[in-house]
Amino acid sequence: MTQIVRDARFGLRLLWRNPGFTSVAVLALALGIGANTAIFSVVHATLLAPLPFHDPEQLVMVWSKIQTYRNVTAAATFLDWKKQASVFQDLNAWSGGGVGLSTDGTPEQVITQFTTPGLVSMMGHRFLLGRDFAAEEGEVGKDKVIILTHRLWERRFGSDRGIVGKQVRVDGEPHTVVGVLATGPADRVNQELYKPLTFKPEQINHDFHWLLVMGRLKPGVTLAQANANMDQVTSRIAELNPRSNKGWSATVEPLQNNFLSKETIAGLWLLLGAVGFVLLIACANVANLLLARGMARQREVAVRSSLGARRGQIFAQFLTESVVLAAIGGVLGVILAAVLLRAIMALMPPYTLPSEADVRLSVPVLLFTFGASLLAGIIFGCAPAWQATRSELVETLKDAGRSNVGGVRQRLRRAFVIAEVALALTLLSGGGLAVHALVKLMNLDLGFRRDHLLTFFLPVPNERLREPERIVAFYEQLQERIQALPGVQSVSASTGMPVRGTNFGMPFELASKPVADPSQRQGAGFNMVTPEYFRTFGIQMDKGRAFTREDRAGGVRVAVVNQTFANKYLAGLDPLTQRLKIEELIPGVTRLGPAMEWQIVGVYRDVRNGGPGGDAFPEIDVPFAQSPWTSSSVAVRTAADPASLQKSVAAAIRSLDPDLPMTDVKTMDQSVDEALAGNRFNAVLFGTFAGVALLLAAVGIYGVMAFTVAQRTHEIGLRMALGAGRGQVLIGVLKEGLVTAGIGLVLGAFGAYFVGRTLQGMWYGVEAIDPIAFGTVAVLLLGSAMLACLVPARRAASVDPMVALRQD
Repeated sequence: MTQIVRDARFGLRLLWRNPGFTSVAVLALALGIGANTAIFSVVHATLLAPLPFHDPEQLVMVWSKIQTYRNVTAAATFLDWKKQASVFQDLNAWSGGGVGLSTDGTPEQVITQFTTPGLVSMMGHRFLLGRDFAAEEGEVGKDKVIILTHRLWERRFGSDRGIVGKQVRVDGEPHTVVGVLATGPADRVNQELYKPLTFKPEQINHDFHWLLVMGRLKPGVTLAQANANMDQVTSRIAELNPRSNKGWSATVEPLQNNFLSKETIAGLWLLLGAVGFVLLIACANVANLLLARGMARQREVAVRSSLGARRGQIFAQFLTESVVLAAIGGVLGVILAAVLLRAIMALMPPYTLPSEADVRLSVPVLLFTFGASLLAGIIFGCAPAWQATRSELVETLKDAGRSNVGGVRQRLRRAFVIAEVALALTLLSGGGLAVHALVKLMNLDLGFRRDHLLTFFLPVPNERLREPERIVAFYEQLQERIQALPGVQSVSASTGMPVRGTNFGMPFELASKPVADPSQRQGAGFNMVTPEYFRTFGIQMDKGRAFTREDRAGGVRVAVVNQTFANKYLAGLDPLTQRLKIEELIPGVTRLGPAMEWQIVGVYRDVRNGGPGGDAFPEIDVPFAQSPWTSSSVAVRTAADPASLQKSVAAAIRSLDPDLPMTDVKTMDQSVDEALAGNRFNAVLFGTFAGVALLLAAVGIYGVMAFTVAQRTHEIGLRMALGAGRGQVLIGVLKEGLVTAGIGLVLGAFGAYFVGRTLQGMWYGVEAIDPIAFGTVAVLLLGSAMLACLVPARRAASVDPMVALRQD
């Protein structure tokens, strides 16, 4: 230990005496280590760290399952699970929605989670004030209580510590505040309020699936045991309710990352791999710097050897110096990581990560940084340390043998540069693919006109409009009043819309091909739209017709489908001759009605109903008047800037209902921009790290060529004295550097191919071999290599032969 401390002190003194070398090396390492620390912070918090709750491994999600798809659950099914399952300590359900919260006479739409009593505590949320819902508060009539998140308590109630027991108005009715959550994961989701979930008699059925279910396993119960128990329970339920539950099962899954997509998980690991490449390039750069510095220390090593130092001691000395250098880079890397982490979290689209992910520079992250720094020091320190022990004592002291050792070092330095270029090209190809995918998406035909569209959601309470006739009349009056505003071209109401998708998915069967087993029916998105919907969005019909005002309640039920639906389910048939059987959706009621027949009267061209990057999915659209729904989205096509009409539209809504707020108000351009946020995040991050790799690779090439020119000054002077022209010298040095870079490009092409294979299917439009993306980054890297070689080449061409010969 004493020797290690002595070697470390000696290394620090050497670094202090060489500020230029130290600054360049530390900066390269800080970039690599800082990027790794920042990305690992996100990966650790999301994928590796346990949930911040008591016994988190016991928390599970329980999903209904039909065919190969997991689904939400019906109320009666949930209650049967709760009674019959024997593997859970507790089982709770919840659903989302919005309520009008009023504290000072001004209503505000607040996103709310309706939960069965016990869910908040079971999840592990801590209370700052008050308590969780009591069991009796889950009964109809006793549910006029609420729990506030810490965020809402601060924002709307001014952190009033006496809030528990006070009443506030929710949807126009007084509710008592019974609890305030402590700050934590609940503040990182969009819900700000909790209200008891109650079940009215008509809601307790096995048909309407609308609940999410979470459970806490009993101690010692495994997932396999839980799934086996749920298989028995769901089989019994299906025997008793064959019409609604035949073919349905359940799946029990860990809560951790249960709502995180496979693409997001893979993207996080890819980011960690990308910054790992950056660190490897930085290590190769520093190794090259140390090899160059080692040339100046050959005499020092020879003198130490002559005084009795063993090869192992010299190796340890050089390696210790490298580790010290890496430690300094690691400290600065942590500081840089704190800045990078803030930038990454600011760029990341909202709700990309689960609410439980507490992204910060935690102790495990700092331990990772320590390990990465130590490993980096060993990686870039071994080659210089090994080369230091290869020096021949007598020859070095006589200043002989320089060319031999220098030649070995030079080949090693070139090998490092080749590795840098190969790694940089691999990383650049990933950045190029991310940027190319974003460009493709930005120029994609979405299937509708996105310009001059103002969209918003109207959260009409079910109690306010119960009868279908009143719902239809309300939206017709609303459309008329908005249509009368100056600058408005058309208005539509619908339950879903392009880019944002449909709010309903419904099973169906063709009337001409009935299905004996209801669980084997196909499914499609289900959208209720007013007749102006297709004109407002500029959606083109491919066959048949769109809806008209004559398609009303009491008339023939009609439907239009998209091209994807027709191609998938009606291949070889004339769509306009087919009828669909679909169970009725009853407004304000969580129960399905009897199956109704809908005559297909049109097929429209596909729109990106699942977002710009998603493929179109099968969709059925029906007239709003024949299947009305209480809360709907509204789209307004304008002649001028759509945002400028927001106040006028809000006034038109207030003229019908003063307490009804507009929510989620956006132009369609904003919606599309938000939908592209994930792709933009990938492009920025991968592009940034690829840029850092490009810079480091260029610096590495410059360093090697500059050192080569310095070592060959005598040779270059001699050649020029014998008649070589400056152009020949310039081309010779450029050729040497570009050959080195070219070898790296060839090797990097294999890495680029594997990156393309990995990203294929993850990002829109990515192919294993993308000539545009690969060609662009290859030219960029080769151009950077040429620029990096140009300065040393010009220096070589400007050598004065007489001065060079006298110096040797």
